Amino acid sequence: MGNTTSCCVSSSPKLRRNAHSRLESYRPEAELSREDTGCNLQHISDRENIDDLNMEFNPSDHPRASTIFLSKSQTDVREKRKSLYINHHPPGQLRRKYSSCSTIFLDDSTVSQPNLKYTIKWWVLHTLVLILFRDTDGRMLLDIFDENLHPLSKSEVPPDYDKHDPEQKQIYRFVRTLFSAAQLTAECAIVTLVYLERLLTYAEIDICPANWKRIVLGAILLASKVWDDQAVWNVDYCQILKDITVEDMNELERQFLELLQFNINVPSSVYAKYYFDLRSLAEANNLSFPLEPLSRDRAYKLEAISRLCEDKYKDFRKAAKKR
Repeated sequence: MGNTTSCCVSSSPKLRRNAHSRLESYRPEAELSREDTGCNLQHISDRENIDDLNMEFNPSDHPRASTIFLSKSQTDVREKRKSLYINHHPPGQLRRKYSSCSTIFLDDSTVSQPNLKYTIKWWVLHTLVLILFRDTDGRMLLDIFDENLHPLSKSEVPPDYDKHDPEQKQIYRFVRTLFSAAQLTAECAIVTLVYLERLLTYAEIDICPANWKRIVLGAILLASKVWDDQAVWNVDYCQILKDITVEDMNELERQFLELLQFNINVPSSVYAKYYFDLRSLAEANNLSFPLEPLSRDRAYKLEAISRLCEDKYKDFRKAAKKR
């Protein structure tokens, strides 16, 4: 078991570029201060405070930190709004419908029950923003996500596969195929976004033309198992993507979890933040839900839901008083 070549030792995710060595130069014991010796050990509470401090800047862990995709898109949102408005909305037409005293306009999506069709469209826009506004400083590229080393199909990967950004339709077809075949929900799509940005933050990598498919696949695979009650097995994804092996799917899932440091928790506040930030991104790019006037039948349904929630709240308060 002590041999490093033992089968019990799993290989860690490999980097395409050699990372800089962090080993410090040797210093004799006389030059070592008391802080460098074991007399001044770090207390476990200090470590927890450091972790909490780092978490505050991680959007996938802290609800107040701005999401990566919204921060990157804000630099270009104003110009896109202006160009889209001029090209698609002639003068004299209102861009949005506004509620009045006689008519109330509502869409068909809530944070607890998002609309699947439009959520996937927003999801595609989110991924495209991360690819287009990625850092160009030559960050690490992990082998497990490289489509040239781990192709998803038997067709030959083009030599310039890592040079051309994918089109929005290409991302939509890939994601829509997975969600339709695996019968995943819109809530699963939101959780997938959290895992995707958590991977980019923890592993310090960027999503790019060379790795976006396998990163998206790994995030969907993990989110479907964590969120849905009837999770899809890895072998089921092999039925969707005919040319991929179960061993490759297992290794992708294992290394994805390692890079996430096995942190698969998604607080409700973080989930809500990603949902509303996704809506903001969609509205800035004219991908918001079509508004419909509130009908009498729908008003009755909303009233029934409100009464049900109110009754549950009253029962909860009665039970709390008895305790």
